[in-house]
Amino acid sequence: MSSPVKSKGARPKTKAGSDTAAEPAGEPVKPARAGGNILIVGVGGQGVLMIAKVVALLAQKQGYQVKQSEVHGMAKRGGIVFSHVRYGPEVWSPTIVKGEADALIALEWAEGLRWLDHLKHEGVFIADTRRIVPPFACRSRKAGAPINYAKETPADIVSRVADGFALDASTIAEGFGDARAANTVLLGVLSASLAYPEADWLEVIEASVPPKSRDINRNAFAAGREWALAARANPTLRFDSSITSYEAPAGLLQPKITLEINAAWCKGCDICVKLCPERCLALNAEQVAVLKSPDACTGCHICEWLCPDFAISIRTSHPEPVTA
Repeated sequence: MSSPVKSKGARPKTKAGSDTAAEPAGEPVKPARAGGNILIVGVGGQGVLMIAKVVALLAQKQGYQVKQSEVHGMAKRGGIVFSHVRYGPEVWSPTIVKGEADALIALEWAEGLRWLDHLKHEGVFIADTRRIVPPFACRSRKAGAPINYAKETPADIVSRVADGFALDASTIAEGFGDARAANTVLLGVLSASLAYPEADWLEVIEASVPPKSRDINRNAFAAGREWALAARANPTLRFDSSITSYEAPAGLLQPKITLEINAAWCKGCDICVKLCPERCLALNAEQVAVLKSPDACTGCHICEWLCPDFAISIRTSHPEPVTA
């Protein structure tokens, strides 16, 4: 469904009468302009709407009028989610037309590529390099099998846009104890491109997340912002250089697979059980997912990617490829 949200505030004051705090001198951020169009995309469960809420509230705090439009619904089952946020002295439409987004924030790699045509030529592209491959892209789940999915690497995309950042935000967030804070890492990256007070960002974020997760989100924001400022100073850091190809190497052997389920996070929704193509998962007496047939698991990651609560994690280790 589409749900436009309108908020009207006072027009921002001029520089001479500004009542907003200035950023510390020397930080390589772009000057704030009179409004902006921010497009946030991803899949269900990643926190797309949380980013949109923070950006909208931050713009309100600067005195702008804000309109927001979003599409969600069944997206929580792994489908597409996107949100448009437009703000300025006066805003009439809640949607961003192609080629008019000042910033594109992608929580999933292929979704970022899908929406690239909405970004302005001089716009900012910010993406998590995490790929959530849908089940229909996995025609074969054997090691080394081809996947019908986006194969462009971070280096490829960053070289095509005027101002691009591609980082492994999910892994950064995991380092603070919760991969779900990857969206806040990306907010930190965005903050380095918008000259609004860091204190305002933190205030809005803390008001938008549960109290028990405020420390994690504060740390995630700081990590994303620090990474972005370093990347602005050193362009070689703008993309995850560890990803050189998404093609499976030839002769790849079946990997060793470790599947872990966080029982405290599992709510027994049964999605992983029903969608596992190998039927190797089940719900136990406590309605918690368990791996009933370890030998049948191919490590396809479908259960991990579709779990709405991030309760499943899969780790794989690959033997050396067979060479002639």
